[in-house]
Amino acid sequence: MGRGKLRIYLGAAPGVGKTYAMLSEGHRRVERGGDVVVGFVEHHGRPRTEVMLHGLETVERRELAHRGAAFTEMDVDALLARAPAVALVDELAHTNVPGSRNAKRWQDVEELLRAGVDVVTTVNIQHLESLGDVVESITGVRQRETVPDEVVRRADQIELVDMSPQALRRRMAHGNIYKSDKVDAALSNYFRPGNLTALRELALLWVADRADEYLQQYRGEHDIRSTWQARERIVVGLTGGPEGRTLIRRASRMAAKGSGSEILAVYIARSDGLTAASPKELAVQRTLVDDLGGTFHHVIGDNVPDALLAFARGVNATQIVLGSSRRRSWQYVLGPGVGASVARDSGPDLDVHIVTHEEVAKGRGLPVVRSAARLGRPRIVAGWVVGVVFPALLCVLLTHIDADPGLANDMLLFLALTVAAALLGGLWPALASAAFGSLLLNYFFAPPLHQFTVSDPRNMVAIAVFFGVAVSVASVVDLAARRTHQAARLRAESEILSFLAGSVLRGETRLDALLERVRETFAMESVALLERAGDVEPWNRAGSVGPSPAARPEDADVDMPIGDHMALALSGRVLPAEDRRVLGAFAAQAAVVLDRQRLVGEAEEARRMAEGNRIRTALLAAVSHDLRTPLASIKASVTSLRSDDVEWSEEDRAELLEGIEAGADRLDHLVGNLLDMSRLQTGTVTPLIREIDLDEVVPMALGGVPEDSVLLDVPESLPMVAVDPGLLERSVANVVENAVKYSPAGQPVLVAASFLGDRVEVRVVDRGPGVPDEAKDRIFAPFQRYGDAPRGAGVGLGLAVARGFAEAMDGTLTAEDTPGGGLTMVLTLRAAARGGGPWGVVVDGEGRSVDHGQNGEHGREHDPDRDHGRELSQDRGQDLSGQDHSQDRGRDDRDRTRQKAGPQ
Repeated sequence: MGRGKLRIYLGAAPGVGKTYAMLSEGHRRVERGGDVVVGFVEHHGRPRTEVMLHGLETVERRELAHRGAAFTEMDVDALLARAPAVALVDELAHTNVPGSRNAKRWQDVEELLRAGVDVVTTVNIQHLESLGDVVESITGVRQRETVPDEVVRRADQIELVDMSPQALRRRMAHGNIYKSDKVDAALSNYFRPGNLTALRELALLWVADRADEYLQQYRGEHDIRSTWQARERIVVGLTGGPEGRTLIRRASRMAAKGSGSEILAVYIARSDGLTAASPKELAVQRTLVDDLGGTFHHVIGDNVPDALLAFARGVNATQIVLGSSRRRSWQYVLGPGVGASVARDSGPDLDVHIVTHEEVAKGRGLPVVRSAARLGRPRIVAGWVVGVVFPALLCVLLTHIDADPGLANDMLLFLALTVAAALLGGLWPALASAAFGSLLLNYFFAPPLHQFTVSDPRNMVAIAVFFGVAVSVASVVDLAARRTHQAARLRAESEILSFLAGSVLRGETRLDALLERVRETFAMESVALLERAGDVEPWNRAGSVGPSPAARPEDADVDMPIGDHMALALSGRVLPAEDRRVLGAFAAQAAVVLDRQRLVGEAEEARRMAEGNRIRTALLAAVSHDLRTPLASIKASVTSLRSDDVEWSEEDRAELLEGIEAGADRLDHLVGNLLDMSRLQTGTVTPLIREIDLDEVVPMALGGVPEDSVLLDVPESLPMVAVDPGLLERSVANVVENAVKYSPAGQPVLVAASFLGDRVEVRVVDRGPGVPDEAKDRIFAPFQRYGDAPRGAGVGLGLAVARGFAEAMDGTLTAEDTPGGGLTMVLTLRAAARGGGPWGVVVDGEGRSVDHGQNGEHGREHDPDRDHGRELSQDRGQDLSGQDHSQDRGRDDRDRTRQKAGPQ
């Protein structure tokens, strides 16, 4: 049995009509005689959607019990047993209740597809896994329910269910999506016009990319080479000259005029040695293309116009942007140029734009580098044609004209062709032209005619002189061409070496960028930097660029040793010997860059060790007093109690015991903070995250301060937070004790909590002296006391530990001024999604937490199912950590926190 087909209705937001469209599709198939079954549909109390279920066969849902509550999920076994032709399954990204056949509904759908059942389903754009961060930045809500992009991309059909933001908000206001008591909260939060517009654009672009994939696949299967202008793609042809920046910016302005346009910058490198482009200029242009949202491509091809057109048609481009030629006027004798050739051969499906710039007709700053031995096939063929064919044509022309120019003029004409052959094809076509021309002069123009003999000795001398002059001129011209090409090569080499030297001075440390320059300079397919620990150790890649880089030097086309245990391996073609000098410079620079990267890492490690030593030094200086003071107090009290010379009353004995207990508590608090700071510095803090209510943790953190020194305002309607309860309690306790320490008498500290987006904030507000802006970050550094705090007030670890614990739980702790004077500490925590992620949360107009419901599709109060959400999160926490959360450990931390005496 073949695999079933998947059809997905994709929406930008809840309420656009995905489920309605899916059910309409089901009715259409039933009317055509199809076997359609509803596997799972959630109508969320929407009357019009509920009506669409009438007339469709529905498979009963499976009931599951979890933590004393009953839930229903799609019965995959029943669907497989029923084996319909088509199954309608709503909410593809849904997370199943623990105990279900699969953890996610898309896995249920995969089973149905493998069984040969066609599936029609729905999903919102915000539930695609790759867009999670983007959606969170737009809406402020993290989507916990996600489906892998590949699952959606494999769908046989994807249909976008679209609706304008204004129409969707009207539908919401009319009560067609949520109940009336949820409408105001939804419209002012998730369903804001800006949110909906951004989500709609995401959906449109994603579907457009998917349609483009279908188009490319179809064109490949049917071998279609012509351009289909379904989408504007602008190819920018770069030469490596300074005009490239102008072309890129011009193409960017052209792309900005049409939504969804793409920019593809391409540099065509010849496959015959060093490139004619400046590596520095190409690097600048590559960065500019990336900044403007385009892509940079490096293509190898000897015929630039053909390679450019092949690339443009391969990517289905619609426009090509080229710069006006930098050739001087006389250089057009050698050919029409790249721009004219591309415009001539582009055909009606490609628009070619020639853009003027400041470098027009100024000549190429760096000529194409090639030696006479590698002139290229077109030049060599042209040289032979001019040296052999043109003399024959000239002979026919001279023998058929009435006027006789004379033997001397005939020789000059043949000599001109020999020089042209030398300029085009080098020495050998010129020698052939000289020999062939001598024979033609002898046979057709020197008496006796039509014989290879010369009767007049003067004519014999003339022909011999012609041959000698032709050979000499050809040799000189070829030598001059060689010297010109060598000068161009040396110029290219000097610019490359200068760029490398400049990169050393600038301290550039990106190995991949350097290897990419090597690949572009030598027109290679891939480059790898290999190293090994010893002579018999295997090779490892320290860095590579390009497809299929070599794993060993012997596997590469070119390898350049760097010392005893390092080599630069290039794949693509065999490199001429004269290029190895520049390659050696690149190899040495690659080794330097690699060493610099490692030195930077070692320097960072040394910095961390120095910071640790600094902290240890500060620790020794701090504990020399702060540990001895409570110990001295305890020692004095114990000594007094054990003294036989004094008869202590019960009141005195109780006072001494209270002093011992206070000193012990102070020591316990101090040692606890020291241990916590040590754990933070060594990176051994591993939070055990679970979902819990703030009102269960914050009150326990206040055990170390007087009861009348704190006002608590933590609403019960707040969502749960995903934290480690023990770490959260210690963090809040340290912040509160610090605030109480600096608050004036009669001014209690306010501890208030609120909810915004997917974050819960705990604000600790005091009316103390406050902290200047420049010191707000320093107060979180270890062993820091602000102002004239006495040494007995602690070693300055409380806030450092609090911030460290907050960041370990994916939270933040910052300081800001209190209006009217004082300091406010803001502890920001991550709100927990209901049930491990299926529900998004917003706040209604009365400050109550309201769910958007499963997959954001329905709304209900947060409180009724809070226990279920907590139980699900606890189960997941155990699975992720590999062990149960230690209640004893949390209880020990809370007990120790209640006993804190001295704020730090």
